[in-house]
Amino acid sequence: MLQIYNTLLRRKETFKPINPGHASIYVCGMTVYDFCHIGHARVLVVFDMVTRWLRASGFEVNYVRNITDIDDKIIKRAIENNETIGSLTNRFIKAMHEDADALGVLPPNFEPRATQYIDAMQGMIGRLIEKNIAYQADSGDVNFSVREFPGYGKLSGKSLDDLEGDRVIIVGDKKDPLDFVMWKSAKTDEPEDTRWNSPWGEGRPGWHIECSAMSCELLGYHFDIHGGGADLQFPHHENEIAQSEGVHRNFNDEGESSDPQYVNYWMHNGHVRVNNEKMAKSLGNFFIIRDVLKKFDPEVIRFFILRAHYRSPVNYSDATLEEAKQGLERLYNSLSGVAFVQNLEQTLSNEVALQSSTWYVRFKEAMDDDFNTSEAIAVLFELSTEINRSKATHQVDEQLVLQLRYLGAQLGLLQRPVQEFLQGEILGISVKEIEDFIQERILAKKNKDFVMADKIRKDLLVLGVILEDQPGGITVWRKE
Repeated sequence: MLQIYNTLLRRKETFKPINPGHASIYVCGMTVYDFCHIGHARVLVVFDMVTRWLRASGFEVNYVRNITDIDDKIIKRAIENNETIGSLTNRFIKAMHEDADALGVLPPNFEPRATQYIDAMQGMIGRLIEKNIAYQADSGDVNFSVREFPGYGKLSGKSLDDLEGDRVIIVGDKKDPLDFVMWKSAKTDEPEDTRWNSPWGEGRPGWHIECSAMSCELLGYHFDIHGGGADLQFPHHENEIAQSEGVHRNFNDEGESSDPQYVNYWMHNGHVRVNNEKMAKSLGNFFIIRDVLKKFDPEVIRFFILRAHYRSPVNYSDATLEEAKQGLERLYNSLSGVAFVQNLEQTLSNEVALQSSTWYVRFKEAMDDDFNTSEAIAVLFELSTEINRSKATHQVDEQLVLQLRYLGAQLGLLQRPVQEFLQGEILGISVKEIEDFIQERILAKKNKDFVMADKIRKDLLVLGVILEDQPGGITVWRKE
């Protein structure tokens, strides 16, 4: 049975979907005013892994990952660039899709943009005003009244007293320093494409109401899983709960309700850190995905992210990516020089046998334990070792090869032709020239000219080409 660590209850729980056989999941996506960094890559890859495993476990998954295409940062950047909001956001949405595709991230079922759901946001805000959980201030802003919502702080574990101590200054004309804005009144210096008509005057939505509206419109007021980065737990996800449950739940004087809660399972992935500090644009210590791709294969980045448990923080550096590269090469090398199925679809006739193996059982146990990819990848390495042992005896066990490819596919790994990954791009020498040198070296060894054979190996190594002699007189090469 699949166990998920539920941030709301701070423990693992057996996953019991609202509708048997179906899983609904909403993940907070990108705010598109700049290129995505490695921290964003972790969100993309982690929840791609989650949805892949849910589907592999037999669930029909409805996966929604939103795009925030209107907020303060977007407006500021558009003004700085002297371009329209639409021009800016479309450009970075395209870039985000390119990054996601490179990382092997499958598209979600729905990818709503905030600007497409303004009416839904206004509907929720209006309902909250009717229920006296929200109010319009003299400034024109519409604020959520935190103290009017029972249970505020249940996701983050923060009490109102704690929060009040953190916010001693009343901003603007809020009734309470804890209140947060849901509708921002238009500012005279902001462009026309940043404002919409509303019952409260021209303006635009606050960040928190965007996700409440999009998730509830596409998945309903009660759905299975809500995910995002750990930094969103408070205040963003806390405020989402307050808004969404404020609309659809009715509470008695004791703060109790018989109506279903907004979300059953809350999942948060850990931070990517640089020198043990959270990676963030605000800290200036972030690394753009497309810059990292200039140095490392995208599958290496995916492997780097998945080799750690999704809830654990990970430290980013060239050294840790080099370690990931070496680990992934080890897996691919075990497939090198052996005949194996190129297309995963061709293994479907073997799927029953593959899923009945002890390898699959152990892999499944790891994945069902709160998506423990670290333990699941350990199974891949053990399989790799067994394949190498069988290669040494010149009796390659094809079932082991299929098993490694099949389990790798559950994580979006090990699906490329082996040599394509291992060889990569070599500068200064063509693939044909490398192959010619290999044949020349084979001939030199045959003629017992080991000095020449050794020279060819060393010359290629200088160019970044590593030769590996395998049983049966086979020589394969890979990029250093």
